[in-house]
Amino acid sequence: MIQIREIDPLHAADINLPNEPFRLFGRLVVSYTDGQWRYETHDFPEDQIIEMTFPDEPYCYDAMADSRFLGAYDGEKCIGLAVLQPGFFRYMYLYDLKVNQAYRGQHIGQTLLQKAKEIAVSQGYCGIYTQCQDNNLGAFLFYLRSGFHIGGLDTNVYRHTAQEGKSDILFYCEAL
Repeated sequence: MIQIREIDPLHAADINLPNEPFRLFGRLVVSYTDGQWRYETHDFPEDQIIEMTFPDEPYCYDAMADSRFLGAYDGEKCIGLAVLQPGFFRYMYLYDLKVNQAYRGQHIGQTLLQKAKEIAVSQGYCGIYTQCQDNNLGAFLFYLRSGFHIGGLDTNVYRHTAQEGKSDILFYCEAL
């Protein structure tokens, strides 16, 4: 049985859960008209579907004292991670969310998000927010299924980087 718990100093090494590949199979195109966010999904042709793995983050438990770390555990093995950080205004920032490949599709990410919302409320926030790249259609669909809504688009964030041409979509989820 998978258990979600806050990662304490004794289990600090668990916050360095390695990133694993995920499929990039489509792009999201968002627009904002008349006060409403709209989106279209564009599937990639089969020959353009790739796997991507983000670089591993060098998290340091002691140096990230303002962060809250949630682990999903199968016994004593950490198989999922959510990193929460103080956010601006009334939303706590979901800095990272990941689940080992072998455990994906079992609602572990959604269970981590539920606990993240509980922590956000206990810290005086109204909800949580996060972001994902517009070419990560899987993440986008996951956030929508998990109760998030589009709250913004950043078309400039990847300029002058290896990710040039991509945009970030901001997502918000009410916890109250």
